[in-house]
Amino acid sequence: MYSKEDIISEEIERPRKIQYLPNVLSKEEVRSILLSCVNIKHKCLLTVIYGAGLRIGEALRLKLTDIRIEEHLLYIRNSKGKKDRRVPLSKTMIKMIEEYRIACKPEDHLFEGLEGEPYSASSAQSILRRSVKKANIGIRVTLHTLRHSYATHLLESGVGLRYIQEILGHNSPKTTMIYPMRYTY
Repeated sequence: MYSKEDIISEEIERPRKIQYLPNVLSKEEVRSILLSCVNIKHKCLLTVIYGAGLRIGEALRLKLTDIRIEEHLLYIRNSKGKKDRRVPLSKTMIKMIEEYRIACKPEDHLFEGLEGEPYSASSAQSILRRSVKKANIGIRVTLHTLRHSYATHLLESGVGLRYIQEILGHNSPKTTMIYPMRYTY
């Protein structure tokens, strides 16, 4: 039998964590999810998460002052790792955000719940769940799946890993390199 003195914790081999590839949707699946949203706020929320590759918390913390239409940029403040970054805004996203702002008139945060507080993550997830069901997508989809899909679609379009790393706010290129390149034959 071993005593406590015989066991050296640095020499104990720890099991490796299993690393799974992220679920990724095709562009057509993303499009059908977005088209299945009839509520303009819901459609805009999912479009911003996918179209800018945001984490859910980043999208829900967006303030109106973080949207720079004239610069075609979203400013992401105090993100993971306490970092700020800028993310490009497409013309389609700008048009949708402007239509949403006219229709819903948010006051402080881009996506507000009742009484002006930021929208909740559970509400956002339930919006996605309903849209995925309506779009008849057969795989497990989370809000983070939209971020993974965005990164994969950029990679497939020939965008460089370093640029994708910067947009997503990853410290290490290894984190960005998990995104699969799907080849069509």
